[in-house]
Amino acid sequence: MTGFGRGEARREGVVWQVECGSVNRKQLEVAVNLPRELADLEGAVRSQVAAVVSRGRVNVIVRSQAVMEGGADAVKVDSALAQQYYHSLHALALKLGIPAEISLNELARLPGVVSLAQTETSAEDAWPVIEEALAGALRQLNSMREAEGANLRADIETRLAVIESLLASIREKAATVPEQQRKLLRQRLEDAGLPLPLDDERLVKEIALFADRTDISEELTRAASHVKQFRAYLAAKEPAGRSLDFLLQEFFREFNTMGSKCNSAGIAHDVVTAKSELEKIREQVQNAE
Repeated sequence: MTGFGRGEARREGVVWQVECGSVNRKQLEVAVNLPRELADLEGAVRSQVAAVVSRGRVNVIVRSQAVMEGGADAVKVDSALAQQYYHSLHALALKLGIPAEISLNELARLPGVVSLAQTETSAEDAWPVIEEALAGALRQLNSMREAEGANLRADIETRLAVIESLLASIREKAATVPEQQRKLLRQRLEDAGLPLPLDDERLVKEIALFADRTDISEELTRAASHVKQFRAYLAAKEPAGRSLDFLLQEFFREFNTMGSKCNSAGIAHDVVTAKSELEKIREQVQNAE
């Protein structure tokens, strides 16, 4: 599920900012971007994300910025780097045969020449503040994901209602299949000049075998049970995306069996429609927590 969150915390003249963004994935993937000196905190960041997110790719960016009262100590100027820029640009101008007009303002804008002084912070000291900022970012992230989840649930509920109506239609049609087959078989015998009475043992036995082969009552019962279980997972507070994935596989299995056993064009049409709805649900479940 997609979402974005930003958190901020301040301690001892340093503001820590954490941004979390998530995109859809079937499993949990966490990518962490930390300042080099805080690389040891990557595991702690991953653990905190995994505690509140179970699916999706989550990108975490941690930044810090010094906040000072002002004065010379608040700004760091790399004079040696500025001098290297100046000489290199002059050399380039001579090589290209163009005027070398380099102002102080232009030099100050070059990367690394002027920057805010950074307070040296150990990973141990920084973690409580980063943890606070990360918690705020994750709250915002999950707030967006919950809003998306509510929309996904509404769409899935609508499609489950369609599937329920299709199951009722299939059940009604399935009850008439043996009788239709009996009429069809008698008609074929009559057309072939071999009429049989309705109570002929051979005809009765053939219809009984046909009814047994085409019986889909068990599949209908299991599919109806899957609908109830699906709704139970949707209503649960804990993550259920993987459980819904598995349940959808069982759903497809039941409808595939119905389609192969039904021997009815009407039922086959309902099965195809139901599988189309299930496929749309599966696409949505891939994004669900």
